[in-house]
Amino acid sequence: MKIALGSDHAGWELKEEIKKFLSLQKVEYKDFGPYNEESVDYPDYAEKVGEAVNSGKYDRGILICGTGIGMSIAANKIKGIYAALVDNTYTALYSRKHNNSNVLVLPGRLIGKALADEIVRIWLASEYEGSRHEKRIAKIKTIEDKNI
Repeated sequence: MKIALGSDHAGWELKEEIKKFLSLQKVEYKDFGPYNEESVDYPDYAEKVGEAVNSGKYDRGILICGTGIGMSIAANKIKGIYAALVDNTYTALYSRKHNNSNVLVLPGRLIGKALADEIVRIWLASEYEGSRHEKRIAKIKTIEDKNI
């Protein structure tokens, strides 16, 4: 599995921890920035990660900002991206199983390293169930295609 990873300045510190975790788990990733804690605009990094996932070169993406809200809003504007803001293990699991999320968004200022690692572990290990959820995902795609 290949992961596209990005943050803003508020998520940079947790992103660096997630990189260590991914390396320990032998998960291939690319850091799309930023590369320090200087102030940046989160939509730029949501776009980079979203485009990387949509290109097919990366299976999924992980984005981190202070609350996760800005990254979620920006990432979900990208056609084909299903970003889930997750701050607990339950939603990590079900964002994959029921919603087929392809981008995980973490609130860097609200959760600690241990919880973030566990969320990432569960999210990466979980698969989409399809079945009864497929009609709902299809409706999301229909809304997306209307471009409203």
